[in-house]
Amino acid sequence: MDLIFWRHAEAIEPIDGQSDSDRPLSARGERQAARMARWMERQLPESAKIICCPTVRAEQTLLPLGRKYKCRDELSPNALPNEVLKLVHWPHNKQTILIVSHQPLIGQLISQLLHIQTHPLNIKKCSVWWLRSKILNDETTQVNLITVQTPDML
Repeated sequence: MDLIFWRHAEAIEPIDGQSDSDRPLSARGERQAARMARWMERQLPESAKIICCPTVRAEQTLLPLGRKYKCRDELSPNALPNEVLKLVHWPHNKQTILIVSHQPLIGQLISQLLHIQTHPLNIKKCSVWWLRSKILNDETTQVNLITVQTPDML
């Protein structure tokens, strides 16, 4: 199973009375999202399933990719990693899944899947982390980090 995590791009600071979920991308965030979407378009299989947190900044990060996606509350900023893994049927799903969400959730998920036990990773805004699972003969799951990309690297 390929499981790809894409953290939302840079968003504006909250305006008085504005809900955190309603914060849109900044101009820099829009450029980050467009740059990363161009890279993702070349790498992401057409058959990939895309799921997104239902916040404005997460959806705006995904929009330049131009593909169909579904919003899921299980990807909200305060979601629990095990709920996300259950949602995507990790590690047994045969489909490539792209998740667009937030910190600290993405860092917690990657830390858990790569068995990094000291602290959850701090994932840079608009970066992509691509993991691949392989189930070995004894039912052990091997997880490989395929790539990490940030808009600044592209």
